[in-house]
Amino acid sequence: MSTRPAPAPLLIACALGIEQLALRAGECGGAGVPVTVLRTGMGPAAAERSVTRMLADVALRDAAVLATGFCAGLAPGMHPGDLVVAEETRDPHGTTACVGTERLVKELVRAVPGRTVHTGPLTGSDHVVRGQERSDLFATGAIAVDMESAATLLSAVRAGERPVAAVRVVVDAPEHELVRIGTVRGGISAFRVLRSVFPAYLEWHRSLLLPRR
Repeated sequence: MSTRPAPAPLLIACALGIEQLALRAGECGGAGVPVTVLRTGMGPAAAERSVTRMLADVALRDAAVLATGFCAGLAPGMHPGDLVVAEETRDPHGTTACVGTERLVKELVRAVPGRTVHTGPLTGSDHVVRGQERSDLFATGAIAVDMESAATLLSAVRAGERPVAAVRVVVDAPEHELVRIGTVRGGISAFRVLRSVFPAYLEWHRSLLLPRR
């Protein structure tokens, strides 16, 4: 009988039902690692409540946490279907450093070849960002914005020391603004990308379990 400790679980958090649908393969777990895909609901308050509640469960108290779903790109030249790997998430409540970003970029390039992967700060908002506000946020150094990632990761690290990361798929960009973020119309490309990236999340999580050298 093996005496190796059981691998730490992985909690993947998204806000919308359509995002959870794209990630539905995660409900089955992967490679012997317990994986939970959590739909938090929209907005930072909903994300904070849901993540805090889930991590209070003894089965998930040591879980690595990855926030994912759709986002609005802030940088000129971004397109729907581009990927954003956060180096950190930030909002008025604080900044959270992300872990294993280089590995995530490598695995995402492998999972969705031909898609552009951007890295940089991911900022949080409590509302859909448009027009001048998008430009103002870009001027702070952020490359993308969404409503849940910053709250998700900050809640996760407040609940205990753990690896955290955030990966978002651009569905709305400066030159490709949608009427509503997260709708299927105009976001088919982003949906397909999100549906394809789950193996990259598992590889990121697996890399966290490897011995440090």
